[in-house]
Amino acid sequence: MKRMGFVLGIRPEGIEEYRRLHAAVWPEVLAKIADCNIRNYSIFLRQPENLLFAYFEYHGTDFAADSARMAADPATQRWWSINEPLQQPLETRAEGDWWAATEEVFHVD
Repeated sequence: MKRMGFVLGIRPEGIEEYRRLHAAVWPEVLAKIADCNIRNYSIFLRQPENLLFAYFEYHGTDFAADSARMAADPATQRWWSINEPLQQPLETRAEGDWWAATEEVFHVD
C-alpha cells in the first residue's frame, strides 16, 4: 500500500457546487475508484486559500495503468468534465498533471 497526496486549487465561485457534487458522488465513479485499487480516499478543503488536498491509499501494483483505466472510463470522464471547470490547477504541477503531487515527509501509525 502506498499513501498518496495531491493538491489542487478551486475557484471560489465553484466551492459550493463542488461540495454539493461530492456529497453525492455517482455510484459508478465510486466503483471505478475501488476498481482501480484506491482506498481510504478523502478530499479536504482549505479556505481562504481555496486549496483542495486529496489523500488516498493505493493498493495496486501499477498506478500508471490503473490511472489510465480510470481516465478511460466514460462515467469518470463525465464526472471530471463537470468538476474540472470548478478547479484551478497549480501552475507548479508537473506537465500533464491536473492535481499536483505531494511528497510524504512524515507518517506514524
